[in-house]
Amino acid sequence: MTIEHNIPMTLRGYNKLQAELRNLKNNERPAVIEAIASARELGDLSENAEYHAAKEKQAVIESRIRILEDRLGRATVIDASTITADNVKFGATVKIMDEDTGDVSKFQIVGSDEADIKSGLMPITAPIAKALIGKKINDTIDVRVPAGTKSYTIVSICYE
Repeated sequence: MTIEHNIPMTLRGYNKLQAELRNLKNNERPAVIEAIASARELGDLSENAEYHAAKEKQAVIESRIRILEDRLGRATVIDASTITADNVKFGATVKIMDEDTGDVSKFQIVGSDEADIKSGLMPITAPIAKALIGKKINDTIDVRVPAGTKSYTIVSICYE
């Protein structure tokens, strides 16, 4: 397994992870500790479903806290609004046209932690994002998809 040393993310993505970490530490962790204590008071722990469920939830919370602390510690925050480039880089908002259908799609290339295709946030690790990096307006890219290869033309690139 390869470990990423620097993890690129937008400021929005960084802030979202920080908020999740704060919530886990300040709300979720104390609540599950309280649930464990309450379940302990019910007696025999070997047959106490509430206790076991709370312990499992605690393990999930602690694991997520470790992951978030690690990712935030290795984050390289990129403010797309400060980038001036005529080619596609991390943080770019790109419009592409499907060569077969003429359909136009718009999305921003972001870090994997903040990706949300439905919201137009494409992870840098996606094949289409990888193919776009370094390309300019009117360049055509070919992307392998399950049904074969799709061709797209870059309609616009902006950094906001």
